Amino acid sequence: MDAGFLRRAGASLGFLIAVAAMSAALYAWGLNQALDQLARRGAADLALAADRLTGQLQRYREMAVLLAPHPALGAGDRAAAEALLLEASDKTAALNLIQVDAAGRVLAEAYPGGPAGAASGPWVARAMQGALGAGHGLYGRDAQRAYFFAAPRFAPGGGVEGALVVAVDLSRLEDEWRGARPTVFFTDAAGRVFVTNRTELLFWQKGGGALPPPLIVRQGGSEVWRLDWGPYIPASALHLVRELPVIGLRAEALVDTGPAVRIAGLQAAVFAALWLAFGAFLFLAMERRRALSQANRLLEARVAARSEELKRAQADLVQAGKLAALGQMSAGISHELNQPLMAIGQFADNGLAFLDRGRPEAARDNLGRISALAVRAARIIRNLRAFARGESEPMGRVDLIRVVEAAIELTEARLEADGVRLIWAAPDAPVPVRGGEVRLTQVFVNLITNAADAMAGQVEDKLIRIEIAPGERWQVTVRDTGPGIADPERIFEPFYSTKEVGGDEGMGLGLSISYGLVQSFGGNIRGENAPDGRGATFTVELERWSGGARDDEGREAA
Repeated sequence: MDAGFLRRAGASLGFLIAVAAMSAALYAWGLNQALDQLARRGAADLALAADRLTGQLQRYREMAVLLAPHPALGAGDRAAAEALLLEASDKTAALNLIQVDAAGRVLAEAYPGGPAGAASGPWVARAMQGALGAGHGLYGRDAQRAYFFAAPRFAPGGGVEGALVVAVDLSRLEDEWRGARPTVFFTDAAGRVFVTNRTELLFWQKGGGALPPPLIVRQGGSEVWRLDWGPYIPASALHLVRELPVIGLRAEALVDTGPAVRIAGLQAAVFAALWLAFGAFLFLAMERRRALSQANRLLEARVAARSEELKRAQADLVQAGKLAALGQMSAGISHELNQPLMAIGQFADNGLAFLDRGRPEAARDNLGRISALAVRAARIIRNLRAFARGESEPMGRVDLIRVVEAAIELTEARLEADGVRLIWAAPDAPVPVRGGEVRLTQVFVNLITNAADAMAGQVEDKLIRIEIAPGERWQVTVRDTGPGIADPERIFEPFYSTKEVGGDEGMGLGLSISYGLVQSFGGNIRGENAPDGRGATFTVELERWSGGARDDEGREAA
């Protein structure tokens, strides 16, 4: 094996190990985050379950307190007292209601013959002290789970003369929420499950019972139990606890961690898949690069032999591109040059005639006109050459008026051929701004030609108005009377155009280029429809020129 293959194999193995380590770390982090969210939801569910049990017991507590001082229980009529207690039991589904005296003797029962333990538990002793007693235990020969409230009954002189005990059937309360999620159970001080929505957990106690003890694992800040307690209890569960001192029990919940594990696993799997896909792409790219490198070395000699020929061909193509651009611009204003040239010829013939007739003053006048026309033709050619060459001169002081007038001269032939009127009222004084003259001219040429294109389908009322307004920054507005902008939000996006591509139409780059040029000058450009719905308005904002600043190349600007 060559050294290159061993290096690539080692790098691939290292990459796989790194991906596995990062995926494992992401899985652990994601699991902790998911367990935290699961714990918050489980805590809310546990609070609801605890409030439900407490609220259900609260009804019987209030019944014991309200019924204990009832006159029928102090009249000495056992039959009347038992009738009252039976009626109350029927209405509330209480397991039994028992009246005892101060010595603990049963005076009346809703269901006579109840177990003696209900009337002698610690809750009764608490009631004999003048306070409300409460507790839980087993009731009767069937060992029914019950919760007891004992309310004291006070004698007319103020002492405790007995108590009323209300026994609540806990299994009846469980029927309302048995099988609900999550798994909830309530344990007493000894840790024994006394109330639950899963019957298989009844009387289970940590450290004993028929069910195997859970395997407790710490996951981040959470306690997770690993269980094997049957199909209706999750095998992996988040253990939550809530103390309930009001009823003397502890509420506990087992929340299935399966969703959290799946979410964390999915996150880690997606992360690993993305990195493995990236690694495969990188490996293929490197292999392709290596193959191309070998092919390049084989072709190097052949390329070197033809390099000079290619350079000459490239130079010819660049020159052809320049000539094509120059021809495109010059064709549009050819008749603008033709007019002064024809006039120059006419004035020259007239000047010769005036000299032959001995009229030098008239000949001088014709020569002056020839000079002015030559200056105009030279100016048109200079603007055309600068624009077509796309010169990238450094930014400096630019007269905005001269820029706009140069753009108008370059587009004048196009506007005249399309029958477009242009209104331009130049300010009296120069308007100095910060920018590049050639690039700024290109911006206004684009805006004027776009306005003319927008009105191409109109028969009449073709008008472009250009104005310069002062402000914190100089503003130049170019308004047209065309159909307006269909989607102003996208007008400066590259390749966005309402024109059909092909022929002489553009590709939607003019406004995007203009936007970039104006931004490079520190200015801004925006396009919007006219308020009256007639045409579009483009506004170019440019920074005022502040004397003494330097251009892009560090030279002191004029």
